[in-house]
Amino acid sequence: MLDLLGNRRAGRDESMLAAAWLRLAALGETIGADQRAMMIREPGLRFRNPELALHLAEDEPEVAAAALSVAQLSVDDWDALIPRLPIRARGFLRLRRDLPQATQHVLDRLGIRDRGLPSPYPAMDAAPAAPLPPLRPVPANDLAESDDDSASEIGALVRRIETFRKTRAARPPEEAPRLPLNERPDQARSRCEGFAFTTDAEGRIDWADAPIAPMVMGALVPVAADSGRNQHQPLRRVAMTWSGAPAVAGDWLIDAGPRFSDPGGRFMGYAGRFRRPALAAAAAASSPQADRMRQLLHELKTPVNAIQGFAEVIQQQLFGPTPHEYRALAATIAGDAARMLAGFDELDRLARLESGALSLDEGSSDFAQTLQGLIVQLGEVLRSRNAQFLSEIDGAAGAVPLARHDAEALAWRLLATVTGATGPGEVIALRLSRLANGVQLRIALPASLATQDDVFAADYRAGSGAVSAGMFGAGFALRLARAEARATGGDLVAANKALVLTLPGLTAAEGQLSHDRAGAAHG
Repeated sequence: MLDLLGNRRAGRDESMLAAAWLRLAALGETIGADQRAMMIREPGLRFRNPELALHLAEDEPEVAAAALSVAQLSVDDWDALIPRLPIRARGFLRLRRDLPQATQHVLDRLGIRDRGLPSPYPAMDAAPAAPLPPLRPVPANDLAESDDDSASEIGALVRRIETFRKTRAARPPEEAPRLPLNERPDQARSRCEGFAFTTDAEGRIDWADAPIAPMVMGALVPVAADSGRNQHQPLRRVAMTWSGAPAVAGDWLIDAGPRFSDPGGRFMGYAGRFRRPALAAAAAASSPQADRMRQLLHELKTPVNAIQGFAEVIQQQLFGPTPHEYRALAATIAGDAARMLAGFDELDRLARLESGALSLDEGSSDFAQTLQGLIVQLGEVLRSRNAQFLSEIDGAAGAVPLARHDAEALAWRLLATVTGATGPGEVIALRLSRLANGVQLRIALPASLATQDDVFAADYRAGSGAVSAGMFGAGFALRLARAEARATGGDLVAANKALVLTLPGLTAAEGQLSHDRAGAAHG
């Protein structure tokens, strides 16, 4: 994209140019600023388009500096571009020594002064300052090997910047001081995902990684304190819940080994590491097949995203009038692309759930209320087929440990799949009841699915215009719902021509069954 858009003599197809600009913006969101700056500085890049220079000058400082250091524009282009540049970006031009004299006069009139660091060598009153040597175009990798740069201001400048970067990079971000300025929750420090530690013989932490040490020093590790009972054996995947600073609060897994004095063999405590359970499960369950699936989906999404963006440009007439026939075709293409992307997201979600690389968001929701709302909506669809839901929902059984959006997605996947497969005149029995340690949803299968040997492998697809839970058929939708249920500690099985969903519950409040003939009321 940089090579194509950087050439002033690029094609004049406005729609293609619009798609290229959209693609460049999308790539800028996925590629880091350092990598983009490195790409811009690559030898041989054609950079003669002032519009591209202006676009990149509004990015991160490293990207803007790289773009303005390699742009090769005419005097007229510089004169038109410089007043439009952001104030901070204009200063980067003062680091160049190859600008036309007229361009330098423009910078002087705008009050742009040299942004370079002061000379590391003291000025001598007896001798006049020597003019800077012209900047030679040398490859970036050869800069450190140039012998004649060793005594120049440019070489000293490079060394001072490199020293500053190394010093700043050596300091962990967690050690940076923070002022008490009522920072928002999204600006708070991120949660710690693991740290090393040691304990004394009594099980108290006496050392930990530097950023975490102030939060955990002196804390008692119960399993280490009870080490006498297990004869000081190594600890493997021992679960522990920590309440304390937000960065270390939550569930942990502990792996540690005993330490003994030498000589003497006296028990001195444990040395090991805390790690989050989600990371441990993802690392243990990730498989090469799941990784290849996610890589394939990423490669498929890239062209579909480009097609969708190009179609939306045409459909919305962003760059001029477009015939209505083309707009209609573009709208159809954009819709098809959106459905494909939704299908790719479902494939990716299933692969990550089944491999353990994804866990559902924590939260709570009323599953009974979610079901009742969907039954009313889908009842309107079934009414046109003279079909209905016959529901029996225990209102006190619906509290489940699922975030609201996850609960709605799971309920929709089940009910929409059943609705799409329901034939004319069928009555689908549905019951939500409370168990001793959770809730159970039982949905009778319609005839088209009840005859399948394995409902989770069924290739049944709803007809055109019918309600459907996805583009890959009923079997895939049910398999995804099963993975979501298992991710929250439940399960989804097919038994006696019915789907049985079990989820862990949050409460055990008493309630009365309410017989709600939703289909009869709305059908």
